[in-house]
Amino acid sequence: MWKPPPDQRVRHELPRLAVPSAAEVARSMMSSPLTLASGLVLADRTWVPAMVPWRATDDGEVTGDVVDWYRRFAEGQPGVIVIEATGIRDVASGPLLRIGDDRYLPGLERLVRAVGEASGGRTRLFVQIIDFLRIRRRPEPAKYFASFLQIDAGHRRRLAEHLHRPELEAASDAQTRGVLATLDDEGIDAVLTARERASLRMGERELVTDVDLPHVRDLPATLPPLFAAAAERAARVGFDGVELHFAHAYTMASFLSAHNTRSDGYGVTRDGRVRLPLEVLRAVRAECPRGASIGARILCDEAIEGGSGVEDACHFGAALAAEGLDVLSLSTGGKYEDAKQPKVGDAAYPYTGKSGFECMPTALGDARGPFGRNVAKQARVRAAIRAAGHATPTVAAGGIASFAQMEEILQSGQADLVGAARQTLADPDWLSKIRRGRGQDIRRCTFSNYCEALDQRHKQVTCQLWDHLPTNDGARRASDGKRWLIAPRWDDHST
Repeated sequence: MWKPPPDQRVRHELPRLAVPSAAEVARSMMSSPLTLASGLVLADRTWVPAMVPWRATDDGEVTGDVVDWYRRFAEGQPGVIVIEATGIRDVASGPLLRIGDDRYLPGLERLVRAVGEASGGRTRLFVQIIDFLRIRRRPEPAKYFASFLQIDAGHRRRLAEHLHRPELEAASDAQTRGVLATLDDEGIDAVLTARERASLRMGERELVTDVDLPHVRDLPATLPPLFAAAAERAARVGFDGVELHFAHAYTMASFLSAHNTRSDGYGVTRDGRVRLPLEVLRAVRAECPRGASIGARILCDEAIEGGSGVEDACHFGAALAAEGLDVLSLSTGGKYEDAKQPKVGDAAYPYTGKSGFECMPTALGDARGPFGRNVAKQARVRAAIRAAGHATPTVAAGGIASFAQMEEILQSGQADLVGAARQTLADPDWLSKIRRGRGQDIRRCTFSNYCEALDQRHKQVTCQLWDHLPTNDGARRASDGKRWLIAPRWDDHST
């Protein structure tokens, strides 16, 4: 992941942990229930955002390890758990959950039952549903020039000009490929287009602006029914709601992005960019049974050059609220546009650049530090929704890991719910411990992003706080044989 320059790096200590009594917590705003417009009652204001654990089968099926992962979180009884990004298409996507066909429903129903049992029915369960466009691994340069690059007259002309060899304008494709393979970086920059350079150095990636590709051009017609069908399946197996994934590096977020230059009414302006998300929301609402809860996750800031910022998010948030969204979760960054160059044979990962750091800031960072780093921006989105006359609750997230921090965010009106992913991974019982007045027993996230590094390598995600414990109540080991797949059930009085 990106880090600030060495002379600007600051290592931040974890904030002093105040330990409220059980009575204080019971009186807190964090512990107060919240009723969504759909009628769904949340037991409190705590929210576990979606995390991808890499535990599904290669066909997207729920496994026992997936069930164990969410059952362990449910034992801490948060108000809401959001299941990992789950694909709405029935296409190969590796060990990520899918909901694009009815054959996935028995496994998902098993997951719903497990969370309900482990939480005593207290925790509400949403599933985050997602679409993504194709991304290829970074190719070997020789293979790229030999097979992938589509040669045209422009390549021949630019190659001839760069090498001062006029005869190359009449070269065959094979001759042109052979010469291209000998070029240094300066030559490649002179001959290839910006898109071709990106495909060579980062791996080919489809963009929502590739309207010359029929399946990309037709996304506004294709996606609403796909999202709607996925949401209906989720309701059928007992999920309390869906979260439409409109954030980070994926298809719907790319429609919202200021980089979206589509000229077909689905890009350029803020209204054009939010048009497809609104159409998806309408389609989902029409397909789902009455009373189903529909949330969405968007970015309060893309955190990339020329990307969407807080004012865009305010517009989008108000538009989604006006369309009847039940809850809006807010995040930051996590884009491909500033991702680090992957190794040959690997795919780009959208959380390795500066925008990834803004999404998941670490304790070793800049002077601002990681704790609630983006809450002020998220609060502006909530304020814009209220100014537009809507009461849609918002979820603040990012570097949130203590009762005092959560309570301050809620009491000050910066958000209606508070999300904590990394702290929940570190200690799934932390919210239960807070409620019981046992805050001193919480295993605190160190914000090193050890977990994020595993996700980046598509390894089963775990936490360094419990990875290498000698025993763990019979828990299964990860595929590397070295790490536990779930957090231990620590004794409250252990050290």
